[in-house]
Amino acid sequence: MGKARGKVKSLSQAVTDLVRPGDSVVLSAALEGFIPFAAAHEIIRQGIGPLTLVAPISNISIDQIIGAGLAERVIAAWVGNVSTGIGYNFRRAVEQGLPRPLEVLDHSNFSITLALEAGARGLPMAVGRSPLGSDIALQNPQFKALTCPHSGQKLLAIQAVNPDVALVHVQRADKEGNCQVWGAAGFTKQAAMASSRVLITCEEIVDSAVIRRDPDRTLVPGLLVDAVCEVPWGAHPAPALGYYDLDNQYYLDYAAATRDPENARAWQREWVDGLSGREAYLEKLGSARRQGLLPRHSRPGAPLEYGW
Repeated sequence: MGKARGKVKSLSQAVTDLVRPGDSVVLSAALEGFIPFAAAHEIIRQGIGPLTLVAPISNISIDQIIGAGLAERVIAAWVGNVSTGIGYNFRRAVEQGLPRPLEVLDHSNFSITLALEAGARGLPMAVGRSPLGSDIALQNPQFKALTCPHSGQKLLAIQAVNPDVALVHVQRADKEGNCQVWGAAGFTKQAAMASSRVLITCEEIVDSAVIRRDPDRTLVPGLLVDAVCEVPWGAHPAPALGYYDLDNQYYLDYAAATRDPENARAWQREWVDGLSGREAYLEKLGSARRQGLLPRHSRPGAPLEYGW
């Protein structure tokens, strides 16, 4: 049975309805683009935790949730800062247990993809070679060595991952939650299909006729979606292709501000807790800065013919 229609909500209401203490939450499944920062910030504002965070290249969205003391476990291939490397909140949590102890289950980018793919298909595990032979495979209980009954080859059984909630940012969606992406989407589709609940944020909500005119761009069908929220600039400082570029300076400033735990808390108060929502965030960011991130060279896609 599909999800109910009429799914448009404010971001604050959608997070309240769909994200619960103890949940596992997958985000940043598109790798370095379309990171659902607006949704992550709303989780922090509402203080929802503890959470298990699932991601491939998580970027600083996960570092921020960790810094807020809302993460108890991370299942990921990498946690850090796309422009500077290290995530200081993540490092303090792992090395010092600050602001709370953090369990880390290491994956490779490919193995976390396989785990979510298995979850999406309703299978208990995936089979692969990555990261067989590494310490990751020895230390993560989600990996078990096995022998292929057909070839006799040594393989790795990777436990399926089925998150409670998927946070997904896209360029456009309709009111029923059918959402479209162009550009690198990573394994966002698998993450959404593997999850029990799906929260979509989008740059704009469009008429369903727009979605139907270009069906091949539909990444996640509305029948899987629980809530859709129109949140312009909802992925900033990550890029959203065709809307705005990566804000490299933001990442540099964040790294400088979070080296020290007290300064990290001050950063959270200034950029998350002290703001009422995304509109206030964009006002603080300023129109001039946003203008500098807009596409400078138009590259429209070719028109398509779907007739028969």
